[in-house]
Parts: sequence; structure tokens; C-alpha cells
Amino acid sequence: MRYFIYCRKSSEAEDRQIASIESQLTTLKRTFSDRTDIEVVGIFEESFSAKAPGRLQFGEMLAQIEKGTAHGVIAWAPDRLARNSIDGGRLIYMLDCGVIRDLKFATYSFENNSQGKFMLQIMFGQSKYYSDALSDNVKRGNRTKIEKGWRPNQAPLGYLNDPDTKTIVKDPIHFPLIRAMFELMLTGSYTAKQVAVIARDEWGFLTPRKKRIGGRPLALSSIYQILSNPFYAGIIVWGGQTYPGKHEPVTTIDEFERVRSLLDRPGRARPKRHTFAFTGMIRCGSCGLAVTAEHKYKPSGRHYIYYHCTKRRLGPRCVEPSVEVRTLEEQVGRFIRSLAIDPAIDAWVRDEMTRDAGTLLRQQEEQQRALENSLKSIEEQLAELTSLRIRNLLNDQEYLVQRGELQKEHIRLRERIASKDHGSERFEPVSDLISFSNRAADWFLAGDDRSKRLILETVGSNPTLTRKRLRIEAKKPFALVHKTPDLRALLGVDDDVRTLHGKGAEWAQEISRELQTEDGQRILHNIRLLRQRFEPEALAKDEASRSRRGKLVRVADRAKSSNVPSQIPPQQYPPKKKTPEEGVRVSRRL
Repeated sequence: MRYFIYCRKSSEAEDRQIASIESQLTTLKRTFSDRTDIEVVGIFEESFSAKAPGRLQFGEMLAQIEKGTAHGVIAWAPDRLARNSIDGGRLIYMLDCGVIRDLKFATYSFENNSQGKFMLQIMFGQSKYYSDALSDNVKRGNRTKIEKGWRPNQAPLGYLNDPDTKTIVKDPIHFPLIRAMFELMLTGSYTAKQVAVIARDEWGFLTPRKKRIGGRPLALSSIYQILSNPFYAGIIVWGGQTYPGKHEPVTTIDEFERVRSLLDRPGRARPKRHTFAFTGMIRCGSCGLAVTAEHKYKPSGRHYIYYHCTKRRLGPRCVEPSVEVRTLEEQVGRFIRSLAIDPAIDAWVRDEMTRDAGTLLRQQEEQQRALENSLKSIEEQLAELTSLRIRNLLNDQEYLVQRGELQKEHIRLRERIASKDHGSERFEPVSDLISFSNRAADWFLAGDDRSKRLILETVGSNPTLTRKRLRIEAKKPFALVHKTPDLRALLGVDDDVRTLHGKGAEWAQEISRELQTEDGQRILHNIRLLRQRFEPEALAKDEASRSRRGKLVRVADRAKSSNVPSQIPPQQYPPKKKTPEEGVRVSRRL
């Protein structure tokens, strides 16, 4: 009788059960090759799960049997042939019809009679039960792991699976690069394609090498998947539900939402290649089309770059002339220089941060309590939502959507509570903005095209080019700074002491509110990136100073709550406030 040999391993992955098919085939040949009543006319090998129907090689083998090419099948065990009711029932039916006359197994004896087929059905049922029970156990284990805050299965790019603790840890090579991708997107000056090019050409980003995959640059689709994956913001999405993760996030919830909004923003003019500094940012003042740039080479060999309107609109051709890049950069530089203000304002802001340390600490406590109350309210809403679902007042879709939104807000509030380390955050962003406004012009002159683009993106909006003149609107925080160029006008010079610091405080608070918006957060992010490029040592020193100041304030906060005398060194206390007469003299001297 003619037979087919069928060998199958349970997984499609090449690094799992790699010797399974080979060992099955060797054993079957050794067991049945010496028998004269068996003629092997074909061998079918397959790496596919038999949990569900749809195996190509298995279907081809049965089709060949129906054509009469063979009349029997040799396999390692019944579970190699079927683990689902459809394939198992098909084999039994073909035995009933006589299409398959015999089945032979290395681990099980089968006879083609009523008792043999009954036992075969039991074996197939046992195989299906094993698959179903294994699936239930895996799902239960995954559910338990997710509830503990850990994602099952393979960790995403930028993370590694720790085999000892069964958790997910940072990949020391790829984690900082993934963070850098988010930072580039948060500037608002880069597209996902530009990020992919920078990662490939400048960072040499290659995917982790495995046995037969990896070691290649990221595809553009992979960049979109990374920037859209909430796992990098500390959120685990599994089975349509949202869970807070315990892994270290690459970015915050707010930053992730800003990146998502940038990816989804329609109609924004963007350069296809990051060859020129300002392409995709400037509009023609006459026709409203984008301004592009091109290289020009004179017969003498001199090289120029000109910016001009794309002139692609049907109808009369735009008559706006082109402008040379040096002229354009001079105008941008003058605009940035016009935003600089008296450095004494920066000193005043820093003095206010020290002077109002006690007030800021009380405001910090109030904000902390408000955030904690909001967090408690979210937790109560989650409990109430579950109660509504149990009582069938919500369907599954409504429950999952509302639960996902509440979980995100829960994680966002936890992040904000954790970030409230000290009470001097009210004026520090203002100080950063003022310091940047005084350095931006020098950085613009010394920077490369990428830095120049980032600076213009940070300080200006809606740049238009008309008759070789560039018109730029200052973004609101810088516009507020620009309206107050004189420290004397800010602080006042009259004898009314109450107005001495009132105007300055109102001014600083207005700027601080602007910096808390989405655009303001993007501006602060860009300023930090520029400081990393131009003054990394000073940035590290400032961050260390802020960290020390935060620790001192937390010590004072704990001492106050426990009625224990503070251990802050005497020189760290806020300086004694000046008398009204001293304050007036200081104001007039400035």
C-alpha cells in the first residue's frame, strides 16, 4: 500500500522545536522503511499549528489522497495530524468512506475498524482538549502578568525581556535612541520620514540582530508604529483594554499625545528632504504658496542658495523675486535679536524664585492635594464604571472606550504627582525662556541648518516672504517678553512699594501660564534640546542645582508635616525680605 509521511512541528518560529521535524522523519523511516507492505510515495513537512484548520501542506496531502496517489498516512502521533475538530472529523470521515485505508503512528497502534476509529476520535479529542487547556492557561498567565503591570510576550524595540525576573527592562543601546526619536518629533520640525533618515544615517540605528533577522535600519512603517505605540508612554493595551505598565516609559502621556497630534496633523507643508534650513516653513506673501529653495552655481564656481515661491498655482504666475540665503538668515537673525531683553530681568526672576520659596511651597502643597483628589476621583469613576458594566448599563464597546480614557488620565495624574518634586517650578521655565531669548541670536549664527530651523520653529510662527523681506510673528511667550524690554518699566520706579514686585509677578505668571500650554511645552522642549547642543555643561549644572533645591524643599516639606525641625542648612533658607525703603532704592538703582 502507498503511504504519505506527514511531519509537523507546533510553531512557525524557526528558533523553536528546530529539530522536531528532522527527528520525526528519522524515527518514522527507521520504523517503517524495512516493511515490504509499505511504499512511501511522498513526504510532507509543515511548521504550522494544528489548533485551527488551514494548513497548506496538510490540505495538499489529503487532496492527493482523494486523487488516489496514496491510500494511507504515516505520522509520529495522532496530534501531529489534528488538534481541532474539523481536521479530525475530516480524517474520520475519509476513513469511513474508504478514501484513507490506513493510518500508522510511531507511538500509537491503529486498526481501521469501528473500535480503532472510536479510539482515534478520543485521541483527537484529547489533543483538542490539550490545546484548549494550554490556551486557557496561557491567557490566565498573561492576564495575571498584565494586572501586575508587565506586558507578556516579546518586549518592543527599546526594551529587553529579563529572563530572571520575568519583567521588561531598558535596552541600553536602543532605549536612548527611541527617546531621541520622540524628542525630534516633539520639536515640531521633523516628519517621521526625516526621523527615519536621521536614525539611519547619523545614528547608525540597526534593529537587534537575532538568528536570521535584525541588523537592519528601521523601515518608515516601523517608525510610525513606534511613535504611535502607547507602550512607550507607560500604557499596556491588551485585548482591547488599557492597563498601567510598571516598565520605565520612554516619554510621558502628554508628550506622547503631542507626538500623535503631530503625526495626524493634516495639510502641513513639509520638506521631502532636510536639505535646506527653512523649506516647508515659509509662505509666499503674495500667493500663499510654500517657499522652496534651490542650489545655484555660477560659472566662476561660486555656490549660492536661493529661496523663492514654488509658483505652482494655475493662473497668473507669481512675480515674487527670489532671495539669497544669507539675506534671509540676516533677517531671521535680526528678528531673533529683537526678542532679547535686559539680562537683569533674569536675575530678578531668580531672586523672586528664592524670595518666594515659602509661598511656592504652599502652592506646591495645594497643587499636590488637588492632584491627589483628582486621582482619587478617577479611581472612584473606574470602580463605578465596572459596576455599571456588571449591571449591563453599558455594553462592551462603551465600557472599553471609557475605561481606556480613565486609565490614561489615571496614568497622567500619577506622572504629574511624581514630577512635583519642588515648588520653584513657577519661575524656572520663565527664567529658561529669558535666558534662551538672550542666547538664541548667537546660537543661530553659530548653528548648522538643523539648529537654525529649530530656533526659528521655537520663537516664530507664520513666516511670510514678500519682496525679499521676511515677516515673522513672535510666538506668544516671546511676544510677551518682547513687550517688556525695560526692567524699569517692568518693576516700576514710583514710591509705591506695592507696585514694586506686583507688575513683575503678574508678567511672570502670564508667561508661566503660556508655557504650560501644549505650544509652551514644545517651546521648553526645544530650548532644552538647543541647550544640549550649545551648552551641555551649563545645562547639566542647572539640572543638578534644581535637583538639589528640590531635595531641600522636600526635606522642609517632610519636616513640616511631621513637626520636626528642618535640617536645611541655614544658608539655604530664603533671604530676609528687604524693607520698603531698601526695595525702592534697589528699584531706582536698576
